[in-house]
Amino acid sequence: MDRPYHVDPLDAAERARLEPWVSNLDSPAFVLNGLSQVTAAALFARYSRSPKSLRRLLLDEFLEGDAAAGGGPPAGRDGAGRARATRLFGRVIAEYGDDSVAQLGGIHLACEQVSQPLAKAIEWGRLAAYLEQSTRYIPYTDLRDGHYRYYRDPELMASAHAATYTAAMDGLFLAYVEMLPLLHAHLAQALPPETDAKARDRAVRALALDLLRGLLPAGTVSNLGVFASPQALEQLVMRLRAHPLPEARSYAELIDRELQMAVPELVTRLDRADRGGVWVDYLRETAAGLAREAERALARGGRRPVASGSPAGGRVVEALPLGGLADGGRVTLLRWDADGEDRIMTAALLPHTRASLTEVVAAVRELSDLERDRLFAAALGRRGNRRHRPGRGFEHTDYTFELVSDYGAFRDLQRHRLLTIQWQELTPALGYGVPDQVAAAGLEGRWRQAVERAEAAWALIHPDFPEQAQYLVTLAHRVRYVIKLNAREALHLIELRTSPQGHPSYRRICQEMLRQIDEVAGHHRVAGAMSFVGKEDVHLPRYAAEAGRD
Repeated sequence: MDRPYHVDPLDAAERARLEPWVSNLDSPAFVLNGLSQVTAAALFARYSRSPKSLRRLLLDEFLEGDAAAGGGPPAGRDGAGRARATRLFGRVIAEYGDDSVAQLGGIHLACEQVSQPLAKAIEWGRLAAYLEQSTRYIPYTDLRDGHYRYYRDPELMASAHAATYTAAMDGLFLAYVEMLPLLHAHLAQALPPETDAKARDRAVRALALDLLRGLLPAGTVSNLGVFASPQALEQLVMRLRAHPLPEARSYAELIDRELQMAVPELVTRLDRADRGGVWVDYLRETAAGLAREAERALARGGRRPVASGSPAGGRVVEALPLGGLADGGRVTLLRWDADGEDRIMTAALLPHTRASLTEVVAAVRELSDLERDRLFAAALGRRGNRRHRPGRGFEHTDYTFELVSDYGAFRDLQRHRLLTIQWQELTPALGYGVPDQVAAAGLEGRWRQAVERAEAAWALIHPDFPEQAQYLVTLAHRVRYVIKLNAREALHLIELRTSPQGHPSYRRICQEMLRQIDEVAGHHRVAGAMSFVGKEDVHLPRYAAEAGRD
């Protein structure tokens, strides 16, 4: 009987040599086990230019030196085939400039004790996975080395502003520590009872931490986990080296040191003046040039936005600001495609025809409203839950929002990597809010006292240390930013961030984004596709998720 797949003929010795490094010896699908990231990446790089199977390549070109060891793992940290991998990368990357091979490894990188502005700088890259320490589950009440958990910039701490800075930061943390049990007690008494008392208590605790996170300053340090390819981490180091924040530049060298020890063959360009050096110069000089041009342009006054043409023949519409939120934030849908829903339907149809794009566009324009509804429903499909995401046809129309929100909500929205987000400097200029529940607990005065002291310290420190001064700005202070995203990502973002367990701040933002897609852009079908949006007010956001855990 014929097999559907070829199986490499392996003798007993070869099978014994391979067995420690692959998950199976017979299936065409298998996983590499235990190889160093450098060896695995080199093996895959070689794979693209060889007719051999991966197992045969591993045997013939990477494990040839291990036969004498009886087939087991070779001694030393580097693992099997590292010497061969090093030689290969020296030629492929250095001589051929084949950058893509640095995408073939993966590194788990722990970035600990980073401030919030640095965390946002690290998370700027799209091609990585990030996991950030939560302010919802972890109270920031403990002391470490006699200090609360906030960043102490060496230059700032060596200056005449050190005492002002530490007093203001300590004041914010002391207010947080004092208010946490009081707010928890108030919520426990004020909120209605639930069936599961233990789940209710956990949810009340999470809500208290959610509400008080606004008191935490941007200088609060947390831990951040990153999983990325060496190429993405190389880009990260270069971005941080060009960053205006001194903490970011010094942390870049900490990351570089670890990469040079773990995967030196895959980050050979970082410390070369003609590669990494000029790249960092480019990033730094571009940012400086834009800062100069921004100052010149805005000195001449603002410009009124107007409608402009889009390359696909539709119309890009621009609106004037609107969409104020009850907490003082603002959501404004500034730009959208007037023919956005036609674009979605056209792109969704194209793979299922043999017609040209022009012909499909014309066909869609001829459809009646009823036919459009049917076509759009077919493109959306029958979604059973919010994780059922429609196809890439929904990526063919975009929305641009300008938002003003508290920095805490911005931190959560910024982590969505399939959108484009740009933000302004974090300052106290746009004000801050105090949650209604905090005021109801009689704690608003204590909150404002701590924040006003921090704002006064910011005003003193900013002229001398403009970057470091932002550590004093709290998560409750507002920041302005712009988000551009396509309809597919809008569906994901809005449904996820309006779920009942979400933070009230970003729930309000995403509910307003949905309203404006529907009522301002007039994309009723796109808005209607978001059938898993949380629209109700939830008095205890985490209760449903906590119930039944015991």
